[in-house]
Amino acid sequence: MSNVIDPSRLPDYIGKEVGVTDWFEIDQQRINRFAEATEDYQFIHVDPDRAARTPFGSTIAHGFLTLSLLSMFGNNNGGIKLRDAIMGINYGLDKVRFISPVRVGKRIRARFTLLEASEKQPGRYLLKHKVTVEIEGEDKPALIAEWLGMTVL
Repeated sequence: MSNVIDPSRLPDYIGKEVGVTDWFEIDQQRINRFAEATEDYQFIHVDPDRAARTPFGSTIAHGFLTLSLLSMFGNNNGGIKLRDAIMGINYGLDKVRFISPVRVGKRIRARFTLLEASEKQPGRYLLKHKVTVEIEGEDKPALIAEWLGMTVL
């Protein structure tokens, strides 16, 4: 399915899955760089030896690292895109739940479902997607979020 549509077709996609991204591996280097960027050096993220002695058995990604990857996933077959868009603006999140930790070396991907779409001004569409970030081989997702984006035509 192409996720680039004409705005007039938005009602046809409400409640439907509109994109699934490729798998993406979370490695220790990315976790460390995120720790540096945010100054969050909690051992569970950056000390493999100490983290190995926890119930997780290894380091885990910061929840906010996983959340920040929504931007990348949104550009990788995630969510509805409107034909003739000039730009998309991150409008915020209505709800975020961190369900399961992402262990180092695991692969994640995102599933997008269009929940709502409305034209707020002529040529400006507010889209709300439910995004579920799955962890390969695990039953529970890493996170579930309701992500808002404004598309300007």
